Amino acid sequence: MVLFDNNNRKQLFPLTATRAIAGLRMGILTIKERWEELTDEEVYIHTAPYLMPLYEPIPAGEHIWIDSAVIITDELLALIKDLKPNQALADAQGLIAGRSAEAATTFDVNNALQWFKETIQFYVRRLEYPHQLFQMNDTFIQSDYKLVTVNRTSQPISATNNIINPSNIFLEQGVSMEYCTLNASAGPIYIGTNATLMEGCLVRGSFVLGNNSCLKMGSKIYGATTFGPNCMGGGEIKNMVMQGNSNKAHDGYLGDSVIGEWCNFGAGTSNSNVKNTGGNVQQWNEGANDFIDAGQKCGLIMGDYSRVAINSRINTGSVIGVSCNVFGTGLLPKVIKDFSWGLTDKYIFEKAVTDINNWKKMKHQHLSQEKIEVLRYIFDAIEK
Repeated sequence: MVLFDNNNRKQLFPLTATRAIAGLRMGILTIKERWEELTDEEVYIHTAPYLMPLYEPIPAGEHIWIDSAVIITDELLALIKDLKPNQALADAQGLIAGRSAEAATTFDVNNALQWFKETIQFYVRRLEYPHQLFQMNDTFIQSDYKLVTVNRTSQPISATNNIINPSNIFLEQGVSMEYCTLNASAGPIYIGTNATLMEGCLVRGSFVLGNNSCLKMGSKIYGATTFGPNCMGGGEIKNMVMQGNSNKAHDGYLGDSVIGEWCNFGAGTSNSNVKNTGGNVQQWNEGANDFIDAGQKCGLIMGDYSRVAINSRINTGSVIGVSCNVFGTGLLPKVIKDFSWGLTDKYIFEKAVTDINNWKKMKHQHLSQEKIEVLRYIFDAIEK
């Protein structure tokens, strides 16, 4: 099975500037992990050429090619499993899924139907814009929760905790949690392997705390919120998706937002998620090269490797690009481009890589050469 990026992948920038669409997380799982769970098959990725070195080569032979952005339903899954060789599902946008032995080296997303002799028309929804990740997060937490906990038993919950609707709460091995309040009445709560909730945390579902992640003391978390693996949370957070390895560990508010990997929020930083007028939020979209309507509530979309200084004030519907070191007085601009230093200068590439590695060392990791080349590609694109 191969998950391919469609030709609208830039509409999901800055999140997909550094990863394939299939690497995006909402709910408990990434898109790739969800297909693996549902099909019990090995999943490969076809994306932009500069990102392909991050992923396993696609072996020769027959594969089912699936648009990564398609929203999975039971009906769609059944149709995909029943596809015959050279048969495809399609809609007005193009290929949804098809079975073909066409080699990955010749697959062309702009002409993806050319290898299929029979096409079946079908209606699907697709993930199109970054703000949809937090808008759909509750739905995906609920479906993923059923998927990953079916026929399994949660680890016991310590009696020091105040628990509401315990049947809707699942703890993996190694969870540390004492003197916390968890309310799963409105949605499930999933706590990953070796995750920690320090004393006094207040959590309302739906909620996901990924493997090795931590909530600091007194955190106030509203659904639907997802922390990926190796994250740190604190302060007040609502309807947020954090991809992984990022920190919002101090007081301050973060809501209706999507945060990439290896990001950090300085103490006291808060974002606005609603306009004072109550009107719909306009948010910059790189793929559309224009501002788009993101709904009545929309906070921040932040690309990988970006950091915001202490006591920063983030505007409604803001977009911060990849590898930014953001600091400045007053309300920050709504659009901060890739490799920004402060608000007006540009990050020196070598310094950006050094600083990213400094942050990675804190979590006992380092920046691979393949990921350095991805960052170089993004940096050079700015120069051009």
